[in-house]
Amino acid sequence: QVQLVESGGGLVQPEGSLRLSCAVSGNIFSINAMGWYRQAPGKQRELVATITSGGSTDCADSVKGRFTISRDNAKNTVYLQMNSLKPEDTAVYYCKVDGRNWFRGLLHDFDNWGQGTQVTVSS
Repeated sequence: QVQLVESGGGLVQPEGSLRLSCAVSGNIFSINAMGWYRQAPGKQRELVATITSGGSTDCADSVKGRFTISRDNAKNTVYLQMNSLKPEDTAVYYCKVDGRNWFRGLLHDFDNWGQGTQVTVSS
């Protein structure tokens, strides 16, 4: 079935940068929206940024001007470039993708989450 594999998290100092990737696999027919969410300890999961199939983007006010979402449709991959990181950006980051895939000869809709990748911003 459809799998989302995230990579790129880690420990970084304040004002540093990281680039997250999320690769989608599993007989993909088409992908609609792709997005990144995050969840800090003791807090609810929140939207970070989204990108439509046409390339339109949106992001949370807290990351505007610092984070950039992009996608490579040929690779079925979504990226999150994070610059000027702050300690309050520390969280587990999840990608979320919806689209359609082939399974047993039929097209199925999917709306899946990645397993999450830890981002820690600390000196």
